[in-house]
Amino acid sequence: MTLSILSAFIATAAFGAAQDRHVLVVVWDGMRPDFVSEQNTPALWQLARDGVVFRDHHCVYPSATNVNGTAIATGVYPAHNGILANHVFRPELDAKKTIDVELSAVVEKGDLWSAGKYVSAPTLAELAQGAGLTTAIAAAKTVGLLLDRHVDPERAKKNVTLFAGASLPGEFANQVADSLGPFPLHGKAVERDSWTTKALTDFLWHDQLPAFSWLWLSEPDDTEHKTAPGSSASLQATKASDANLAQALAALDRQGTRSTTDIFVVSDHGFSTIRRMIELPKILQRAGFNVATAFTAEPKAGDIMLSGNGGTVLFYVMQQDAAVTRRLVEFLQQSDFAGVIFTKQKLEGTFPLNRAKIDNDTSADVVMAFRWSDAKNQFGLPGMIDGDWQRAAGEGTHATLSHFDMHNILIASGPDFKKGLTSDTPSGNVDLAPTICKILGISQPAMDGRVLVEAMNGAAPKAENETLEAKKKFANGEWHQYLKVSRVGSTTYLDEGNGEFVRPAEH
Repeated sequence: MTLSILSAFIATAAFGAAQDRHVLVVVWDGMRPDFVSEQNTPALWQLARDGVVFRDHHCVYPSATNVNGTAIATGVYPAHNGILANHVFRPELDAKKTIDVELSAVVEKGDLWSAGKYVSAPTLAELAQGAGLTTAIAAAKTVGLLLDRHVDPERAKKNVTLFAGASLPGEFANQVADSLGPFPLHGKAVERDSWTTKALTDFLWHDQLPAFSWLWLSEPDDTEHKTAPGSSASLQATKASDANLAQALAALDRQGTRSTTDIFVVSDHGFSTIRRMIELPKILQRAGFNVATAFTAEPKAGDIMLSGNGGTVLFYVMQQDAAVTRRLVEFLQQSDFAGVIFTKQKLEGTFPLNRAKIDNDTSADVVMAFRWSDAKNQFGLPGMIDGDWQRAAGEGTHATLSHFDMHNILIASGPDFKKGLTSDTPSGNVDLAPTICKILGISQPAMDGRVLVEAMNGAAPKAENETLEAKKKFANGEWHQYLKVSRVGSTTYLDEGNGEFVRPAEH
């Protein structure tokens, strides 16, 4: 397949009112702020010097990929866009087991069930297309489907979504593979990232730069999961992501569009190292609960479906049995692994789901973030957590309310941003969509995030901080949990949260 044929396939339209502006979002999956350095990430380091570093940036909770990819794309909290965790139980989509929310078959079934509202808020790509602008999504992971999954036949040749080697429209990925070779499904994540970056710069950008582009890299997340953050392998993976960023910037320079392009480099979440693997199914079964990770028969009232998400576990209590739910929560509160507990129904010593912005009709009955500490791992990097039964101690994961999971990177540079600024004003992943809409002149729907005026042409807005606490006394001790929250206007950011059961002798 020649480039000329591909060019015809993705021929772009006029940019309309936003013709003098382009936006590129680059996601480094799982990138921690403390990994950004002149040695590890020279291209990102220089971009930061030329633009704005957001030093108090936050992901949404749970601090996981699909949750935050959707929050970035929609500018709203999980409760409002419908993606509450990477792995959830949605009996209307699968009555027997949990689902991976980003898989094609799940997304298709979810859209059929919800009349096209599986993601229940419009994405940046959809808003841009609705304004007559062109878009290009290139993701090395399946999360890319959540960023733009609707193919309008009238615009299909002008707006492409590429995700883990597949695409919408479907023919596009095959045409790229004719030139680049097949997407390396069974290769290293570094190779998948390189393939995806080339697909964006050499094909999707070949004729003309779209108004909105998104490049999602799977590193350093993939390697950190296998080896833990701070390992030599994870640092090499970080350097590979930097090389892909450099390639994208070089492509903008060759096209002469760097001066009209605002660039956001963001991570979906931070990262931690697993201190202990907690085998919750076995632990709860021994305690007398009827728990499962997949039902083999019709569940009864009080049965519990567990959905593990690394640093967070979702508990679905069948028929919302109040007595079982209360007993489950009290068991978790007296454990040595629970960090913060959220509940659908009000229970002493917990926070309601809406404190974490994860409350809607499909929410779990109980959500528990594992406990964490700032202890150092085998590579001298702080941030240790307990994790679910799917990964071993010493490996890496995330999704807790740890400071190290909830704080991620955001660096922005381009014609609309100040130069050489370090901002200490709290910001979050939900702020990218309203900011990008502002840049591209898109009329936006109501969003939970805010425009990052302090990084553009405005003064830093006032921020407020609050620490929430919840306690419950037992005969053998007391449970205590906290949640630190920052606010700018009506936008709320979760800083960290943790909990502990203290017995009298431990005071």
